[in-house]
Amino acid sequence: MASFRFFIAISLVSLILISTLTPSISKTAKNDDVELDDDEDLRFLEETEGKKGAAPSHSHFNEEDGGDDEYPDLDDEDFGNYHDFDDSDSDPYKEPEIDDKDVVVLKEGNFSDFIEKNKFVMVEFYAPWCGHCQALAPEYAAAATELKGEEVVLAKVDATEENELAQEYDVQGFPTVYFFVDGEHKPYPGARNKEAIVTWIKKKIGPGISNITTIDEAERILTSESKVALGYLNSLVGPESEEIAAASRLQDDVSFYQTVNPDVAKLFHLDPQVKRPALVLVKTEAEKISYFDGQFVKTAISEFVFSNKLPLITIFTRESAPSIFESDIKKQILMFAASNISEKYLPSFQEAAKSFKGKLIFVYVQVDNEDFGRPVADYFGVSGDGPKLLAYTGNDDARKFVFDGEVTLDKIKAFGEDFLEDRLKPFYKSEPIPETNDGDVKVVVGNNFDEIVLDESKDVLLEIYAPWCGHCQALEPTYNKLAKHLRGIDSLVIAKMDGTTNEHPRAKSDGFPTILFFPAGNKSFDPITVDTDRTVVAFYKFLKKHASIPFKLQKPVSAPKAEAASTPETKGEESKESDKSSNGGLKDEL
Repeated sequence: MASFRFFIAISLVSLILISTLTPSISKTAKNDDVELDDDEDLRFLEETEGKKGAAPSHSHFNEEDGGDDEYPDLDDEDFGNYHDFDDSDSDPYKEPEIDDKDVVVLKEGNFSDFIEKNKFVMVEFYAPWCGHCQALAPEYAAAATELKGEEVVLAKVDATEENELAQEYDVQGFPTVYFFVDGEHKPYPGARNKEAIVTWIKKKIGPGISNITTIDEAERILTSESKVALGYLNSLVGPESEEIAAASRLQDDVSFYQTVNPDVAKLFHLDPQVKRPALVLVKTEAEKISYFDGQFVKTAISEFVFSNKLPLITIFTRESAPSIFESDIKKQILMFAASNISEKYLPSFQEAAKSFKGKLIFVYVQVDNEDFGRPVADYFGVSGDGPKLLAYTGNDDARKFVFDGEVTLDKIKAFGEDFLEDRLKPFYKSEPIPETNDGDVKVVVGNNFDEIVLDESKDVLLEIYAPWCGHCQALEPTYNKLAKHLRGIDSLVIAKMDGTTNEHPRAKSDGFPTILFFPAGNKSFDPITVDTDRTVVAFYKFLKKHASIPFKLQKPVSAPKAEAASTPETKGEESKESDKSSNGGLKDEL
């Protein structure tokens, strides 16, 4: 009997424990189910986006040809040396016939062996649709032919076909040109034309300086080359020759020569009786002759050539673009004026340029030239016939400074000095602030950037786009869906800004689209670049991970049906429909 009572007692205790624990277990299971539902929703969104042709996943290549462009808004068809405007969504390009028989085609299978067997190799990574590659192709082929027989080979790789090879060499845009020496590679920094490529390569593989011994040689060089430095020496070998040869290797875009012939020196505008060693720089532009008067050592010679090799004024054209954008001198003074009034102001502009050799590039932009002048003016926000002067810091931070006043020699010089001493206030473009901004995606312009993006109480996702950008257009439906779904979260802002008509020092774009995230309470630091697949799910996961203010995705719930209209028989069915709608609402919306 005692054992029977003990059994009953144990059974009662067990029942009590089970009844107590069951709600807790049930609740835990329910929570687990909710988490699983959320996961399933995200997976379903991913599948839905794929079926509906959502924006493409983040590509290895941004919509640009390289990160070093100065003016990222200019049209690809206008400027062969800009890297930010190749649109892979454009119509397929039909390649013209180019005699590139001397350019070696490299692929994954032969690349390593070829580089290993050849001491000097220049390699171009290109894409057939890339406008800059198309412009480079005939120049590159001509350079390969001229260098045939030298100790160097020019080769090319179609990066759209050899994607793994392009990724291995960190090809971010097109064209990317590397120079390999004994298997080690460095970027080619020079201009993209035959003369520049040949000159640069000859310096890398040869002594860097050539002898001129006859009048015929001198005349041929003076008529065929645009920038020439001549050393008039006591001997073609020895310390003087070694110094000028060493200086030549520091200046890739100038040809260096040496002579001991007085008649050759005279052709180069040197007095045959001048004390040797002497050096002269001869150019085809205005201020054709520059005489060196420093100590005849490598550093001084190089600095002299660097300061004097550019023309006093560079007229902005397709051909002159490389000398502006790829120069070691990044800071520029630009004058915008129509051709019919430019003659009045160019003399003062040119005279002022003499005071800033080696420090600033002076550029004249002909605003009434629709092919290239007008796009540059539009980029800088310049309208009218001018004259208008701007200072530009180049690609380092892309700041602009507006000249305010009469265009005179003294005022231009004062403007240049203030620019160099960082005493000017930068100018940033902005569209008008929208009268209403109630959409799911907030519209940011230069003048409301601080108010919206730098609001410390908000986590802000910002897309910087260009209206003409194919990748931006493909992303728009996905970005709008994301904003629509997250519109009820007060701490989170989904925004966009037209990067071609608006600027802000905190909105730096490396191409279009650029997507930046500004965490709440952390706006003094640089934003986070969003480098993820361009899908609603991927963006959502990124925001969940990086948002300073936690948030929860709220599923839409269907409105309850009126009780009066329900019967006992239909209530069960309505309940099922309500549950189904609640669980599937998120999926239906996106």
